[in-house]
Amino acid sequence: MIQFCRSALSGLAALAFAGAAQAAESPAAKAFGARESVLDASLSPDGKSIAMIQPLAGGQASVLVVAPADGSSQPKPIFSATGKPDRLTGCGWVSNVRLVCDIYMVSLQDARKLVFTRVVALNADGGDVRELSATSNNTVLEYQQFGGDVIDWLVDEPAGGSVMMTRRYREEATTGTLLANTRRGLAVEKVDTSTLQRVSVEPPRPDVARYISDQHGVVRIYGQRSKTNVGYDTDRVNYFYRPADGGAWAPLSSYDGDARTGFVPTDVDQGLNAAYGFEWADGRRVALRVALDGSGKREVLLAHDAVDVDRLIRVGRQRRVVGASYATERRHVEFFDPALKAMAAALSKALNQPMIRFLDASQDGSRLLLWAGADVEPGRYYLYDKSAKRLAEVTPGRPELAGYKLSPVKPVSYKAADGTDIPAYLTLPLGSDGKNIPAIVMPHGGPESRDEWGFDWLAQYFAQRGFAVLQPNFRGSAGYGEAWFQKNGFQSWRTAIGDVVDAGRWLSTQGIAAPGKLAIVGWSYGGYAALQSSVLDANLFKAIVAIAPVTDLDALREESRAFTSFKRVDGYIGRGPHVKEGSPAQNAGLIKAPVLMFHGDQDMNVSIAESRLMQSRLKAAGGKSELVVYPGLDHQLDDSQARAQMLDKADAFLREALKL
Repeated sequence: MIQFCRSALSGLAALAFAGAAQAAESPAAKAFGARESVLDASLSPDGKSIAMIQPLAGGQASVLVVAPADGSSQPKPIFSATGKPDRLTGCGWVSNVRLVCDIYMVSLQDARKLVFTRVVALNADGGDVRELSATSNNTVLEYQQFGGDVIDWLVDEPAGGSVMMTRRYREEATTGTLLANTRRGLAVEKVDTSTLQRVSVEPPRPDVARYISDQHGVVRIYGQRSKTNVGYDTDRVNYFYRPADGGAWAPLSSYDGDARTGFVPTDVDQGLNAAYGFEWADGRRVALRVALDGSGKREVLLAHDAVDVDRLIRVGRQRRVVGASYATERRHVEFFDPALKAMAAALSKALNQPMIRFLDASQDGSRLLLWAGADVEPGRYYLYDKSAKRLAEVTPGRPELAGYKLSPVKPVSYKAADGTDIPAYLTLPLGSDGKNIPAIVMPHGGPESRDEWGFDWLAQYFAQRGFAVLQPNFRGSAGYGEAWFQKNGFQSWRTAIGDVVDAGRWLSTQGIAAPGKLAIVGWSYGGYAALQSSVLDANLFKAIVAIAPVTDLDALREESRAFTSFKRVDGYIGRGPHVKEGSPAQNAGLIKAPVLMFHGDQDMNVSIAESRLMQSRLKAAGGKSELVVYPGLDHQLDDSQARAQMLDKADAFLREALKL
């Protein structure tokens, strides 16, 4: 029997938000708008320490916290990022006393916002901080944007302390020197995280997009992306593998993203001498294992006749693939390891939570760090000791919501205008019979994404405020196969937005939405869908809230022109009448409902220029519109105070527009 106990590490939640005093937003807005208390978590090789990245006040600021796993003392902050512009995005243990962390930042270079990443190492007490990313000099002919990725933690090395990571080589100016680097491409190096000694593992290869290690110190696969004659990326990636005993590289597969043909490897299993990955079969994505012994033997590990298999489940420091996953009405995990399957079921039962995710494990596998949650449980972190069968809570994921009862999320479906059944999730206010109440349609972002059953802070906030919330997985969503995705939510916007509009009509015909009390709220593509829905039907929704929305397809295309991804973005958006017809900013005169938009001015996904364009077009057309700009924030508005302000303002806007 699994023994469950509370851990002394509950102080983590208090530390995460210490000093995060906010303005006078409403209690509900502050509670639901608060960022998660844990942004990333990892377990030391001996299973005795937990490292967590936690948010601080001031936007994207974050702190790395190390705590004893047995709860014997309070957690200690050891390293912080200001969020202006640097922020921590992930950390892992390279030994029991040393960590490696990723840093992300946006910087203005030559009047253009660019993403930069760096990798640093530091001791568990915060000392001896060193940058692992290879340094550049003023003779490099291109920006050194990306500082590399750890692809192997070299867990077999007894002393630890080294990692295998990628390095991008750039050409250097040759004038006046005989020592300038003329090599280009992605390489792999073994880097000692203390001495910074670098040893070449794989030489730089032009156009290589990724390397895949067997997690035992050997690179077995690389993928090389095809380019156009002017240097733009295409959607074709050619993969090559190296035999287990070494030797020449050989072709493995060729994946064409446009045609959705070919095998995409993601992991290598040393013991099985095989690659795990995905492939499209009969219009749906399946999980495969392909032998790397030259035989080409292929084995379908998991497939589903209605949805895509879209995730592999990994566990432990060697990132061993132990299962695969797909989502129907709820997410399902199929474990390949019977013992792990039984353990996951036992943990789910002990915690009374249907969703279990393994985050990390000690070197010997005796201790596991995991997350558990549900639709009415935002999630908690636990440490499980297998030998003692002892389960201890580490920290809640959203401590501010402790005093709130959350609304169950119900899978439903409704008929589109052409008779197609559209899957969706309905969240009703607690205590409501779901009749004659204000309602919101909330389309997801992407569009190459989908909503799933579980906790959603935005939907739960509006349910708390008395709204019914319907989240449709309209055609154009990912996860339901090629036919459902169609050309994508932009090129096939009439179908996708038609399904979103039909979601609103269903809420009305079912008597859920009171007459005249129907609104639409969306983020990113969801914001686009919120605006474009009123281009398709100007009278259905009485209020529109769009967060970081795409508003003009030509503008979205042009945002990528200076980057190597331009051809792929251009092909994704396409050419033709749908570009103008499917752009809310070019049809602003058709939008009758009042509009409220929110956007961060450091958004690298969708430029704030799109919201500003939409605002000017709506004003010129005589519409009622307001744009709220958050300086220094990006696409996710990763700031608790900004999110709380946004929730309060959106709630007040909806109440005024719907006359509540």
